[in-house]
Amino acid sequence: MKTASSLSRVQAETPRFTLLRATAAIVWKDLAAELRSRELLSSMLVFALLVILIFNFALELDARTRSTVTAGVLWVTFAFAGTLGLNRSMAVEKDRGCLDGLLLAPVDRSAIYFGKAIGNLMFMLLVEIIVLPLYSVLYNTNLFNPGLLLVIFLGSVGYIAVGTLLATMAVQTRTRDVLLPILLFPLVLPVLISAVRASTGFLGGAPLEEILPALNLLIVYDIIFIAAAFMVFDYIVEE
Repeated sequence: MKTASSLSRVQAETPRFTLLRATAAIVWKDLAAELRSRELLSSMLVFALLVILIFNFALELDARTRSTVTAGVLWVTFAFAGTLGLNRSMAVEKDRGCLDGLLLAPVDRSAIYFGKAIGNLMFMLLVEIIVLPLYSVLYNTNLFNPGLLLVIFLGSVGYIAVGTLLATMAVQTRTRDVLLPILLFPLVLPVLISAVRASTGFLGGAPLEEILPALNLLIVYDIIFIAAAFMVFDYIVEE
C-alpha cells in the first residue's frame, strides 16, 4: 500500500518528525481518496442540508423565536452529519483492508489516530462552512460572528476527538452503525450543551462573562479527551 510504504520511509527519523510525517501521510491519503470518490463529504453534506430543510419547514415560527433555536438546530445538524462522517470514514478503512495496513506500518499508532482525526475534522469543518451561509439565507439570521465561529471550531474538535476514538472501536463490530451513536452521544453531551449555550450567548449578544464558563468547558474538554485518546488508542486498536 502507498500509505504503508510512505509511512515506512520515515521510521529512521526522530520520533517527533516520524509522528508528524506519518500523520501528514494519513491525512493526505484520506484527502486524496475523498477527492476521487467524493462519498464521505457528499453524504455528510446532503444529510446536513436535509436536516436544515426539515427544520426550516417544521419551525414555522416568528423571527424572534427562530433566533432562540438557531444554536440548537445548528448543533443537531452538525452532530448528526459528523456521526455519519465518522462512521463512514472508519468503515471504508475496515472494508478495504486499509486499517490493517496502517496498523502494520512501523510508526507510532497515535499517528493513525491523529491522521484520521484531522481528516475527519477537515471534512466536518467543510460541511459547516457550506451549511452556515445556507442557514443564514433560509432563517434570515446573520451567523458570521467571530465568537460563534470559535465555538463551532472548539465544539467540532471535541466531537471529532471522541468520535474518532469510538469509531475505531465500533468499526470492529457488526452493529457499528448503531453502536457508534449509542457510545458517542452520552460522551459528547458536555460538548453539545456547552456549544449550544456559548453559541446562543454570542448570537444573542450576551456579555462575555456569561459565555466564558461554557467556552472554558469546551477548551478543557478538548484537551482532556485528545490526551486520553492519545494514551488509549494503541490499546483499542490492539483489542
